[in-house]
Amino acid sequence: MLRWFVRMVCVLGAAYAANQYLDVCMDAKHHKSEPGPEDALHGQCTPWKEKSCCTVNVSEEAHNDQSYLYNFNWNHCGAMSPECKKHFIQDTCFYECSPNLGPWIQQVDSGWRKERIVDVPLCKEDCETWFDDCKMDHTCMTNWHKGWNWTTGANQCPLGTQCKKIGEVFKTAKDFCENIWSNSYKHTTYTRGSGLCLQLWFTPAEGNPNVKVTQYYAKLKGSADMAERSLLLPFALLASLGILNMQ
Repeated sequence: MLRWFVRMVCVLGAAYAANQYLDVCMDAKHHKSEPGPEDALHGQCTPWKEKSCCTVNVSEEAHNDQSYLYNFNWNHCGAMSPECKKHFIQDTCFYECSPNLGPWIQQVDSGWRKERIVDVPLCKEDCETWFDDCKMDHTCMTNWHKGWNWTTGANQCPLGTQCKKIGEVFKTAKDFCENIWSNSYKHTTYTRGSGLCLQLWFTPAEGNPNVKVTQYYAKLKGSADMAERSLLLPFALLASLGILNMQ
């Protein structure tokens, strides 16, 4: 009877642990505390209007050059092409608005956010198209999260760096997607529709394909969480039943 009880607790515990990673927003600079509808999301952010971690104002600013969100200048090595910029806007919307990033959220010691994403598995097409559309544009940095000259209030190339084509700075799509934002993303060989990778953008009328993907990874992470606790669980249960205190 006790074995059955322990098993049921593990099953229910894994399900509860998995649910903790679903429909959540990061504890970061511009994110809402929890996802909800935002009917008037702007432009590339519209796919998340039914359940969003960003506000309308954030979605509008995501489309502006050097917006108040982070005062980041896309044009730090000359004007970024519209084809390339479209992907960075989608990336910003994905980061700010998506409620489907729970399994990859980690705590971080930062002045502007308490959580970040790490190793989000991007679909092969999303990563490679992003790189292909940007490789003729220019940059001077391999990691856009750090190392900039911010003396003017916006990011500038540090002294001693040189503007080069993105396709020269990052040799492959994998190198580009994984390094440009400090391993926020992970390049995968999974394709759209595989159920194993996230899309940076999708057609709203077709529904959000990232929901099922996140459910899959949340279940895996929930099971892993319970596995770490499983060795202590029987003792905790026995103690709660008073069995360990019996003489």
